[in-house]
Amino acid sequence: MAIHNKSHSNSGLMSMNRMNKDCIKHKSSVEFEIPDYTNCLLLNQDCLEILSKLPDNSINLILIDPPYNLDLASWDTYDNYMEWAKKWLDESYRVLSPNGNMVIFGGTQFQNVRSGDLIEIIHYCRHYTKWRLVNTIVWYYKNGMSAHRYFANRHEEIIWLTKTDKYYFDLDSVRVPYSAKDLEVALKDKRLIPENVKKGKNPTNVWEIGRLNGNSLERVGHPTQKPLEIIRRLVRALSYPDSIVLDFFSGSGTTGRVCIEEKRNCIMCDKDIESQRYFEKHIKNMQQTNLAQPYIMSETLEGFFRNIKNNCSENQAIIYPERLLF
Repeated sequence: MAIHNKSHSNSGLMSMNRMNKDCIKHKSSVEFEIPDYTNCLLLNQDCLEILSKLPDNSINLILIDPPYNLDLASWDTYDNYMEWAKKWLDESYRVLSPNGNMVIFGGTQFQNVRSGDLIEIIHYCRHYTKWRLVNTIVWYYKNGMSAHRYFANRHEEIIWLTKTDKYYFDLDSVRVPYSAKDLEVALKDKRLIPENVKKGKNPTNVWEIGRLNGNSLERVGHPTQKPLEIIRRLVRALSYPDSIVLDFFSGSGTTGRVCIEEKRNCIMCDKDIESQRYFEKHIKNMQQTNLAQPYIMSETLEGFFRNIKNNCSENQAIIYPERLLF
């Protein structure tokens, strides 16, 4: 018996097509203006201390790459990882806006139960909280460590959580262009809307992006630094210009750099004092590109929110990185 593809009869797809044809905005759409400059804050404090000071529903995107409890350094060692993780997961739910998003980098391949496995985090979120799991994103890379007692790992996972089903999502900002040949084929598919096809294809939830090698120009010195391309895709798709992004395990400061380049406001914190040096190197690297944007470096959490509320710099100079181009 032949098996036919009935995806064209899918009620969800049909509903989306009707909305697009009628120019109906997605229920999570947000009206925003492109700001002249954005605000940035980097604090060397414990994440729970920062989270406790944030107002309810004040953050639009939480983007974190937490310690994995693999004993890489003092900041990566916890006796009871999940008891600690539950605290920042619960506080994150409180501070996230109703249409906001949270993404967490991690892995599922850890062999020790005391490690920070995403399986344990997902289990806690599903059984003991109101968090909603939207997607699991697989970051696939070709370069990595070899292995002899198991299959060599070539991927990490990212989980995408929300508070409600009215989360913000901008697919158009991260679409992948079709090749000329594939575009021609896609335009002939009657199930697809030509206007959307021309914008590019959905990148799916498997992202092939290379890891940073030792001599990468992006490198700032942090041992678990993530590529700019991954952070940029998450920031573009899950937040909008002038919104507030929170990274309370800022590490290398990559999130802050991307937020400046993409005109998002950003709060970063990390217990490691070296995070200041890493971020400064990011800024120096950014100044040598055409992506640099003006920003204010706030000094306190209170000052950060005052700047946003009053749309002013509170006597702090606006930094114009493009003026510092080499």
